[in-house]
Amino acid sequence: MVVVRTRRLSDWLRTETGSAALLVAVTIAALIWANLPSDSYAELWHTEVGLSFGAHGVDMSLQHWINDGLMVLFFFVIGLEVRQEFSVGSLRDRRRAMVPLVAGVSGVVVPAVIYLLIAGRDAADGWGVVVGTDTAFLLGALAILGPRLSNQLRVFLLTLTVVDDFLAVSIIGVVYSDDLDVVALLIAVAGLVGLWLLSRTTVWRSAPYVTLVVVVWAATLASGVHPSLAGMAAGLLVPAAATERDHVESAKALFRDYWQSPEAGVARTARSGLARSISVNQRLHDVLRAPVSLFVVPVFALANAGIALGGGVLTDALASTITWGVVAGLVLGKFLGISLGAWLAVRAGLGRLPEGVGRGSLLGGSALAGIGFTVSLLIVGLAFTDTTQAAEATVGVLIAMVCAAALGWLIFTRARVKWGETTADLPITLEPPVDPEVDHVRGPVDAPLTVVEFMDFECPFCAKTTGMWNDVHAHFGDEVRYIVRHLPIYEYHPYAYLAALAAEAAGEQGRFWEMHDLLFANQAELSSEHLVGYAEQLDLDVSRFVLDLESSELAGRISDDERSAEASGARGTPTFFLNGRRHRGPHDARTVIAALEENRDAQSAARRRS
Repeated sequence: MVVVRTRRLSDWLRTETGSAALLVAVTIAALIWANLPSDSYAELWHTEVGLSFGAHGVDMSLQHWINDGLMVLFFFVIGLEVRQEFSVGSLRDRRRAMVPLVAGVSGVVVPAVIYLLIAGRDAADGWGVVVGTDTAFLLGALAILGPRLSNQLRVFLLTLTVVDDFLAVSIIGVVYSDDLDVVALLIAVAGLVGLWLLSRTTVWRSAPYVTLVVVVWAATLASGVHPSLAGMAAGLLVPAAATERDHVESAKALFRDYWQSPEAGVARTARSGLARSISVNQRLHDVLRAPVSLFVVPVFALANAGIALGGGVLTDALASTITWGVVAGLVLGKFLGISLGAWLAVRAGLGRLPEGVGRGSLLGGSALAGIGFTVSLLIVGLAFTDTTQAAEATVGVLIAMVCAAALGWLIFTRARVKWGETTADLPITLEPPVDPEVDHVRGPVDAPLTVVEFMDFECPFCAKTTGMWNDVHAHFGDEVRYIVRHLPIYEYHPYAYLAALAAEAAGEQGRFWEMHDLLFANQAELSSEHLVGYAEQLDLDVSRFVLDLESSELAGRISDDERSAEASGARGTPTFFLNGRRHRGPHDARTVIAALEENRDAQSAARRRS
């Protein structure tokens, strides 16, 4: 029982809500600890820790080791995420990227201006405190305070914070750096060049990249430039790419070898093949994400959020222009900068908001972006040498966190009640529902469990290629039925529409599923000549088949499926609907089977209650 509860707690902490709750708990613990009668809090973090390599060494306080050492992992992960977004994510599409890009830039500029207007005379160097958004806190707050379904808003905010983080880290590296050591800086630059050259090769193992990252960090630390910039720059240079189907097939063959011969050498080869199928960027991100969110950032918060509030410190902070400059910059500046930036970008025709994201969702998300925390606390330690001013800025960051969350909650509540914005996501219900008179059904027509796939015959990851359906059918038997609807991706798959017509033309002669299987088995050969050959192979009436390829009725069926995809929230292939609800996450057989079993159990429970 204890093991189960521990596992559940661990799984919860890995969620966005759990990681945000952990940061809140650690922050409260740091404040309590710092205000105990003893000086143990300050003494611990000011303890000097040295690391020597022969005649060379580094000697810093424990707090500096955390801020300049451990936090490099945090910024390295940010760099990895930025590279992923530019290579395979939302920043790859200019039309999708422009609105969050403009909003991200204005969400950095406007807070800085507001801070300088309020506190510029007393502490102008502190403007950097208000430029960053804490992504972990933002997403955790969105999960708790935002609409029940908010995936589209989440993607928009993630894209925005990628821009925000990039600018914030650049500001840290350029503005808040010490006197430069040219030799060490040149070594760091050489390390970055080495990473760039490595990314241009076919090297897929992580070790060479990790080695160069360590060299870059050490050299940057010695150079006087803040290591956060090195961390993000190194992450940006680690290549990211979409997984190719050929690599997946190769890994599958290697695992088949291990299945047949379970020996250590074969297992090692299989592990290497699996790793090679995923980009270095994705592998490093997957390895580092949990340690960074569950250890690095909480330890940073513990070391930096604790301020002694006795002796009039809190009173002085509440009367300080620095405190209120930080609060106004983060809460009002982020809210105004992001929302106005997005509005101006849309009005200028640079792009549009994601589908399903209304004005209330945009305003609520903009408000939550005022939670600066991690980046803000780091810059507090860099911008203020006076401990009193640093305490005032820290109080401002903590007040802003509460105010931003409260403002976001108020806006989301109003958007739900007054504007009817109950979600900020694509539709999740299959429209229209399955109709056996229209849809192609594999399995019993009246089966209680339904799998619908929007597919493209050139899509290498659609269900038939992965074998998912075969495993699902083997598990459930006649309890499950499988339906496909067409969603040709014209931009990338030039023969997908023609292949869809061929399947429908074969369906006119009662051979839809046979043609379906044959087309997936020959994805690289889908020209008109090949399709006619497949019709001959299936003993179809070829003349009728060729005429049907020109049929407006069959073209209308594909158009109906495309309209269904639009109405149901399917924007790519494969997209699955399980018993009429869009499935999120992995679509491997084990995951789909588990989801269907959960669905079946829910149906059984509902019948018992009725």
